[in-house]
Amino acid sequence: MRAVLVGAALILAQACGVRADDAACARQISVVGRAAETRAPDFAEVTVGIEARAPNAAAALDAASKAVAGVSAQARALGVPVADIGTAAVSLQAATRSVARPGGGLTEEPDGYRASNLVSIRLADMDRLGDLLRQALDAGANRIDGVSFGLRDPDRLDAALQVAAARDARGRAAALADALGVKLGPLCTLGPAGGAPYPLANRALAAPMAAKGRRVPIEAGTIQMSSEVAATFAVAP
Repeated sequence: MRAVLVGAALILAQACGVRADDAACARQISVVGRAAETRAPDFAEVTVGIEARAPNAAAALDAASKAVAGVSAQARALGVPVADIGTAAVSLQAATRSVARPGGGLTEEPDGYRASNLVSIRLADMDRLGDLLRQALDAGANRIDGVSFGLRDPDRLDAALQVAAARDARGRAAALADALGVKLGPLCTLGPAGGAPYPLANRALAAPMAAKGRRVPIEAGTIQMSSEVAATFAVAP
């Protein structure tokens, strides 16, 4: 694991209101341990959609449904499991148009119906993502709502970073104790600092609508995860 360990804070003071069984922690050194790691994402998720207009509701919805069925078929042909293909949204609403009236006024008049159907696709083979988007456009897609990247098992990385952050806290406390000429005692408190591990950066690019026949260029970038722990150690007499 490649970890980046930064930052610490020092409090060396006489604690107030210490109970008898807390005598060992009457004097404390408090630190914040941090750890971070950057990894390449192992899946991409894209939401592809179709918007269609027609004179009546059924025709509009049928047109959108036919096109999104083609997008799903293209994804399956690229080896995407059925479980990683899901409907994101379906909508149908009456459409209107603005009509100019004598005297400069505008009124809204019925203009058929507008339907949309969005499908989310999770793709493990990110090298095929550009091909998937190109084929989705060829199948009739006219909306790409964006591309996001992630890790399938972020909890495992979270746990490793928490351990690394705790080790960092111990090392910083020991260094501070040595600099002050005191002896580091046992651990008094340990807890999260600034919340649970979280992604610091996820470089996700919105997918452009490409020229016909051209593979859509997509760069996955990296994901950085970070963890912080707050620890308090006793200063031995």
